[in-house]
Amino acid sequence: MWSVVVALLPAFLVSVYYFGIPVIVLTLVSVGCCILFEWLIQHFMFKGKSTVGDGSAVITGLLVAFNVPANLPIWILILGDLVAIGIAKMAFGGLGKNLFNPAITARVFLLISFPVQMTTWPVPRTLAGVADAVTGPTPLGVIKEGVKNGGVVDSLMNSPVPLSNNTLMEHMPNNVDMLLGQMGGSFGEVSAIAILIGALYLLFKKVITWHIPVSFMLTAFVFAGIFWLVDPTQYANPFFHLVTGGMMLGACFMATDMVTSPTSPRGMLVFGAGCGLITMIIRLWGAYPEGVSFSILIMNALVPLIDKAFKPKTFAK
Repeated sequence: MWSVVVALLPAFLVSVYYFGIPVIVLTLVSVGCCILFEWLIQHFMFKGKSTVGDGSAVITGLLVAFNVPANLPIWILILGDLVAIGIAKMAFGGLGKNLFNPAITARVFLLISFPVQMTTWPVPRTLAGVADAVTGPTPLGVIKEGVKNGGVVDSLMNSPVPLSNNTLMEHMPNNVDMLLGQMGGSFGEVSAIAILIGALYLLFKKVITWHIPVSFMLTAFVFAGIFWLVDPTQYANPFFHLVTGGMMLGACFMATDMVTSPTSPRGMLVFGAGCGLITMIIRLWGAYPEGVSFSILIMNALVPLIDKAFKPKTFAK
């Protein structure tokens, strides 16, 4: 658990640089509330030994915070923490018994309940230390809605033909900026480089294996690449889909959750591939520009079936 906390530090530090003090405040509030809610539920309902020291509540608090905009009102974040701990985790009996990833459950709940606040993205400061505006769209939002000169354009009403992907790409950060994290989005997911550094640390410590992250991102990359090759004017290139949105954070830190993912290597590959496929289906044709959270929740529900299909062969009784 504490190795995961250490692995999240690079993304946290990059987020502090781009979005400032609000990142620190939201993170501390989220971690503190998750620990408090878990302790209260255990003390008054389970009346058993407290498990808040195992680090799982800390990770949940970090990931809930990482999945929200840096300008989200604190009371909404606290409500998300309560959903993550009270509903997604403790209602199932606590750590090791929950079916769905608590942090992703909280994010989906907040996204559906507070869509305006959850999709109002602060613009990160530039590498020179200044921000060009107060709020702005995410790169995925640019592709989904059509953005030009800082304002959202309804391509069906304001243009005789839908805006092409080439036109939209002109108004987005370049590849280097997207790798470093200089773009709109939930503050913990913007820097692909920082997330990969943390993931490599977890692989080195053998906290996670390569199966889910690689199958998740490879499936998304191949799926996006096929449509990009067919029509590059209407579909973004596969690299764009890897480094934007919650792809990296979801594949490396949330889909790999040991409680809510399969136990066998083959099951992990199926799980990751399913997440990547559903993510791209939602991104390309769904109502939301992002599909990582929904894909992981859907695959969480299928984990018992995956484990049953790929359980090791029994040689003795």
